[in-house]
Amino acid sequence: MPPDLPVPIDDGACAHLGGVRIPHVSLPSTAGRIVQLDRLTAPRTIIYCYPMTAVPGTPLPEGWDLIPGARGCTPESCAFRDNHEELAELGADVFGLSTQTADYQKELAARLHLPFEVLSDAGFHFCDALHLPTFNVTGRRLIRRLTLVVRNGAIEVVFYPVYPPDTHANEVIAWLHDHPS
Repeated sequence: MPPDLPVPIDDGACAHLGGVRIPHVSLPSTAGRIVQLDRLTAPRTIIYCYPMTAVPGTPLPEGWDLIPGARGCTPESCAFRDNHEELAELGADVFGLSTQTADYQKELAARLHLPFEVLSDAGFHFCDALHLPTFNVTGRRLIRRLTLVVRNGAIEVVFYPVYPPDTHANEVIAWLHDHPS
């Protein structure tokens, strides 16, 4: 991660989410299935949301590094991948989520050897149902980086803003250790 990236600030855009029930929304995943988010069965589910990933060799939108919290989707995904075993031992399933299509996300999941599914909210059904923060860049609406911990069908805790993204999985693991299910 470049050292001079702008740090996102907590603008309160996720303050309403604690305790909110997960809406009846089904999203396609990189495993080729549909995931019903209101029917998650793990003791806890981590849903880390990120703006977008680029395909290697394809430039990011102009000014991307100037948007607080935009940079770091691949390092964040790698950190959740590298810590997947410990997260599972703590009783947590993991899903990535962006507003890119599942077909687009399949490249990322295969290239990074992700042991979990990435969900596509290209229609903004999950984002809009929960009023998650988004932003626009080059005519595209994207989700802001945040992480939801879901337990018994409701949001137990929200990490927002997430920074730096490459060490965020460790922050989630520390929280899980401090708050056993």
